[in-house]
Amino acid sequence: MLYIANPIYDSVFKYLMADERIARTILSALLKMNITKIEMRAHEYPNIQRESLSVFRLDFSATVREDDGSTHIVLIELQKTWLETETLRFRQYLGVQYQSPANMSDDGYGVPMIAVYLLGHRVGDIEEPVIYVHNEVRNSDGQVVEKGIPDPFVSSLTHESVIVQIPLLRGQVNTKLDRVLSIFDQTRKADVPGTEHTLCIDEGIYSDDADMGRILHRLLAAASEPSIRQEMNVEDEYFSVIEKRDTEILIKDRQIAENKVKLAEQDKQLAEQDKQLAEQDKQLAEQDKQLAEQDVIIAEQNEQLQQKDSLLRKSVLALKATMPADQIAATLGITTDEVERLSK
Repeated sequence: MLYIANPIYDSVFKYLMADERIARTILSALLKMNITKIEMRAHEYPNIQRESLSVFRLDFSATVREDDGSTHIVLIELQKTWLETETLRFRQYLGVQYQSPANMSDDGYGVPMIAVYLLGHRVGDIEEPVIYVHNEVRNSDGQVVEKGIPDPFVSSLTHESVIVQIPLLRGQVNTKLDRVLSIFDQTRKADVPGTEHTLCIDEGIYSDDADMGRILHRLLAAASEPSIRQEMNVEDEYFSVIEKRDTEILIKDRQIAENKVKLAEQDKQLAEQDKQLAEQDKQLAEQDKQLAEQDVIIAEQNEQLQQKDSLLRKSVLALKATMPADQIAATLGITTDEVERLSK
């Protein structure tokens, strides 16, 4: 059993990929291409030096040999992260590559680019540990266009991607890709105290693979290198701070989300109360309208009564000169008391 340095650490990964043969082995397996030559370019941003970043980036220029013997150059933008990060950061790095004149060929077209993402976290509900995102050229009817493809103009403006979800690696070593990715399998993390930065690997599994033997011995050397071990300690300290910060942010975000739910519920209740009050106001307004209509009717009735009373008074006064009160009452259909009242 070998105790190798864990390449999920940026310092170990950079040390590993600095070996040209190992870089060719790993990227050839990941891209499923025959890479004959590879060069690390001077663009990498280790997160132990930039607190605002949680992404480690390495850029490569690779010569790829096709089955027909032809060769061409591709750019490989490799980004690795421990923590979930904003996709904007990944896009910003790609944008730098697209903008760089150094990535243009002599004929004025952009050099084809492939983005590789090694993620220390899962992506949504995707169950596959490795996924490939390929470009397809289609016409307006949805049919795949084959004539003239690949085309340097199209390749200049689009790129393919490989996404590796490290938490889903489960020790499979059936294919070349499985073997290469097995060195990132965190289920192999050593349980021995003091070896938190190492993975426990059965060297016998790879006894017939010279390329894997070179990778393992490179990682074995990294595990015993004091400067790399110190850098891993620094990364641990850095990410412990980041995780604490992210935990605090997560708690605050959860509290803010809960408060938003409460406020939304209160707003809903207030809206319902406003609706009820508006309905009550509508009912009161309707009642006021009805009362106003009743007041109009009563006023009209009072006016009619006054007119009737005035006519009766005039009649009583006209008849009083010739008739006694009881006869006037019988003639007008009123009581003698009313005759007396109207005659005053």
